Amino acid sequence: MTNSILSEAAVLAFEYGYTTVNRDALVIWEAQFGDFANGAQVVIDQFIAAAAAKWGQCSGLTLFLPHGQEGAGPKHASARLERYLQLSAQDNMRVVQPTTPAQLFHVLRRQALASDRRPLVVMTPKSLLRHPEAVSTFDELGEGAFREILPDALLEASRASSVERVIVATGKVYFELLEHRRVDATDTPIIRVEQLYPFPAQQLAAELARYPNLKTIVWCQEESRNQGAWSFVEPQLRELPPTGAKLAYAGPDAGASTAPGYHSAHVARQSALVEQAFTG
Repeated sequence: MTNSILSEAAVLAFEYGYTTVNRDALVIWEAQFGDFANGAQVVIDQFIAAAAAKWGQCSGLTLFLPHGQEGAGPKHASARLERYLQLSAQDNMRVVQPTTPAQLFHVLRRQALASDRRPLVVMTPKSLLRHPEAVSTFDELGEGAFREILPDALLEASRASSVERVIVATGKVYFELLEHRRVDATDTPIIRVEQLYPFPAQQLAAELARYPNLKTIVWCQEESRNQGAWSFVEPQLRELPPTGAKLAYAGPDAGASTAPGYHSAHVARQSALVEQAFTG
């Protein structure tokens, strides 16, 4: 028996090359944790993000990158979502963070059937594999299509005119926000952005327009302020609010590390950012 080298760059480069010659295959490269893609950063920067613009070389490679603040420490918390969003331009790839099995299935189905081949980056929180509310019915899996945003289905339409605050989030933090809302018995709508690039500005604007008396739009994220999606979505969100509505940020301050090193610090940080989203 011979042990092969542990090289994310070598394996990801091979998978990328394979997708350029086999256009019909759905090829998925999954990192054990999203952070481990750091070892293949040169492949991501030079080929996955830029090859179509530089050489016209198309690829349908899909990256599964486990990502989310789940108390496992800084080496197992972040796929560096901000890096992929910074690389996103000229419709070069898709960056998504689905929160239900149906959404994941439909985005993969779309990727497999797409005639315009481009890379797909999927942020995949590990905790959602076992979350009791991250579920889908057979009908949701068998019908429909991937939805770039998921509106708040729990808020009655008749109450939309009384809404003054809306929370917009992406990823697993949605379920923590949902639980907090239940405990506090508030009716603040929570909108999930399932696709970050290309950013679904029209869909989100149409959803925000449901609330005629909206005063505050809160972007909530569990990553530090200098990480995650905030720097990418902020200028786009500022174009969307109705007249008079303001944009607010709810999340940790900027930090050098991707996550706290102690579980107790993680729990305190998550609790604080969720509370801030509703009241800050």
